[in-house]
Amino acid sequence: MKSIIVAIDGYSSCGKSTVAKALAKYAGYTYVDTGAMYRATALYAFRRLGDEALNREAVLTLLPDIHIDFVQTSEGQHVTLNGEDVESLIRTLEVGNMASQISTIKEVRAFLVAQQQAMGDKKGIVMDGRDIGTVVFPNAELKLFLTASPEVRAERRYLELKAKGESPILEEVLADVNDRDYRDTHRAESPLRQADDAVVVDNSHMTREEQMDYIIGVFRERCATV
Repeated sequence: MKSIIVAIDGYSSCGKSTVAKALAKYAGYTYVDTGAMYRATALYAFRRLGDEALNREAVLTLLPDIHIDFVQTSEGQHVTLNGEDVESLIRTLEVGNMASQISTIKEVRAFLVAQQQAMGDKKGIVMDGRDIGTVVFPNAELKLFLTASPEVRAERRYLELKAKGESPILEEVLADVNDRDYRDTHRAESPLRQADDAVVVDNSHMTREEQMDYIIGVFRERCATV
C-alpha cells in the first residue's frame, strides 16, 4: 500500500488529535500534532514575556530559541519544548486561547509551517491542525475536515477539563468554543476553511468507533487509488 500524506483540519474540540493518532497507529504512520506546536510556542512566549506574550515584535525575537519535538513515552506521544516535556502544560484552556491568538502572527505561522512541511518529505504522516489541507499540504493525497456542533464540542471540552481536575463552567466553555471558531475562521493568515477536495466528517452524533470505521474505509480506498 502506497504511503501518503493525510491532512486533517477542523474546528476545536472535534477530536482531530484523537482521530489522527488512531489513524497513524492503524497505518503505521508518523503523527504530527501541529496544534501542540502552536501551544508550545505560546507557552514559551508567556514564560519569557508574561503580559507581552502576544506582542508581535517581542514574539518574533524568540522564534530562533524555540525547538519543538515529539517523543514517545509510556503514556503515548508527548511534546517537548527545548527538551522539556510540556505535554500537560500546553493542554490548558489558557494556553489554548493564547495559541489561537499567536497563530494569527504571519511570521509565527511561517516558522512552524516550514517545520511541518519538512516533516512530510518522506510521506507516511498524519497531520492535524487548522490549515493542513489548505496551506501546509495543499497537495495531500487525503484531506479530512472534522466538524461538530458548538454545543457538542463544548460538552466534550467541559468533560475533558473536569477529568483533569479543573472546575470549568459549561457556559464559559461554550463561549470559548465560539470565540475560537470566530478567530480561527476570520484571522488574516491562513484562516480555517474546508479544502474543496476534503472529505467532511460531522461527528456530532457518531461514536468514536463509527467515526474511525468510516475514516479507515476512506483511507484504504484512497491509498488503493493514488
